[in-house]
This record gives sequence, structure tokens and C-alpha cells, in this order.
Amino acid sequence: MNAQTPEMAEVPVNDHELLRQASATLGLGAPAPASLRLLDVLPAAEPTDWRLVAAALAPWLKQRRAQQQAPLVVGLAGGQGAGKSTLARLLVEALRALGLHAATLSLDDVYHTRAARAALAERIHPLLATRGVPGTHDLGLLWALFESLTADRIKLPLFDKGLDDRAPVDDWPTCTGPLDVLVFEGWCLGVQPQQEAELEAPMNALEAEEDADGHYRHYVNRSINDHYRPVWAHLDAWLFLAVPSFEAVRRWRGEQEQALLPERRMDPAQLDRFCAHYERLTRQLLRTAPAAATWTLRLNENHRVEFREDSAAPA
Repeated sequence: MNAQTPEMAEVPVNDHELLRQASATLGLGAPAPASLRLLDVLPAAEPTDWRLVAAALAPWLKQRRAQQQAPLVVGLAGGQGAGKSTLARLLVEALRALGLHAATLSLDDVYHTRAARAALAERIHPLLATRGVPGTHDLGLLWALFESLTADRIKLPLFDKGLDDRAPVDDWPTCTGPLDVLVFEGWCLGVQPQQEAELEAPMNALEAEEDADGHYRHYVNRSINDHYRPVWAHLDAWLFLAVPSFEAVRRWRGEQEQALLPERRMDPAQLDRFCAHYERLTRQLLRTAPAAATWTLRLNENHRVEFREDSAAPA
């Protein structure tokens, strides 16, 4: 114990070892003293994996923020049910504990309104009535939010999934600015367009039966290339949560559904159809994101992070 700092001595050995593994997996080297302190700050009732990741990553982000004038925009990607919202919230809490102004925004919160998606469905393809894929977001609203990060007070868009519509502006949360860090999470964040040949064969029954000519999937692909790639380029760094399989996404998304009021839940058939909209891009992300993301964390079937020590250090 004599070799430990007072800060380290206050942390149980097992927590210290887990934090070392998390830092190594992220390619961050030995845990910073601030990371050890954050384990005491972050609520013990929260998932251990996400507490460790938030505690390991927050000091690195603070250092990175000090190296640039503009607010830091940090992406967090992963399939539905991967735990993005929980990790984003804990990361913001850790950053605030380090004295930074931080907030989180979900890509889901800038979906087009229900009326706007109905118009897209009528004008382009009926499947665009369902929120989720690139092409169903209001990117003008998102870019306006990015531009507002240096304001003294910032209103964050909010989407009500139970009502399947954007919440009234008066209900949007407000945070104090200027922001130092925005944690921006989204299931398809970072996805890249596919080659034309990859779009020819339908991915599942939904595409085969409701997009036989491929018009929908080609539209989504063009949206990624023309409008979403500039958003991904705006990220200063991003973390990809690699789910074990698309089947796990379906299962975890079903668990999320159970948190809704009974009258707002989808039945199993509705949920299967809903998830089918996301299968193509989820599989695309699993193929391509690990090589492109700043960090990748792999989740096992039990929803736990596979901490390892062979990850490359971030650029």
C-alpha cells in the first residue's frame, strides 16, 4: 500500500484492476488518478461496465477538450438496446464531475415529425413513415443544434417515442452553455454507404415484400452518402459498441419495449417488422465501424463488455 497514492488507496483492488482493463481496452494506457476518483462519484447502482468506461474515458476527453477552441462532439454508436443512453448519461456525469459543461443528445431526438415522415412516405417510399433509418432525421435541426453549442443556454431537441412524434419545443430540456462536450449517441451513427451491388438482394422479408424494386434501400444509401457522412465527419471522436449479433439487437430491443406503458408497446410481430428496418445497416456497422471508430467495445450475449488489452490507442 505504501507505493499507492492516497487516491488509489481508497479504491478497492478489484475496482482498480477492472479500471485498468477498461483503460487498456480503450487504448488509454494506465488509468488516470481522476479516473479512480470518478468511480466513487458515479452511482454504484449503475452498470459496472459503463461506470468503468465513463471513468476511464472522461479524463481523456477533458484533455482533448483543452487542445481545441470549439466544443468537443463525441459520438457513441451501437445497435438498439446496446446501452448507449446509459453510457452517455454516465459519461456526461463524469465530465461534469471534472468541471466541464457537458450534455447528451440522441440522434433519435432529431427525427422528422410524424407529419414530415408521412410526407416522405407519400413522396418517396411508404417505409419512410417508420422512424429510424437515415433519411428520417431532420439534419437541419441537428446542424442548428451544433451551431448553438457556444450559446449561454441551449435547448436540446426531444422526440417522444411513445407518441412517435417530436415533443413540443416548450418541453425540450435546456442546458447551460457554452458546452465543452456534447455526447452524441445514435444507433446508426458512423454508418457508411454500401456499394450498389450490395443493395441488389433484399436483406429480409421486409425488403423482399415491401421494397422489391430496391427504391427504399437505395434512397437510404444515398441519404447516408450525401447528408449523413458530413455529420460523421463533424465528430471529434467516437465510440462503437459492437453487439454480438443482430439477433441480440432484436432481443434487447424487446426488453426496452417492456419499459413502455402497455398501451404504447409493440406486439412481437410489430417489433419484428420494426427491427427489420435496421438489419441492413446494423450488419453494415458491424462490418465496417470497428476499423473506423476511435474506440470499439465488444458486447457479449449477456450484455457485458469484453474488456481486453489489444485495442489500439486513439489517434
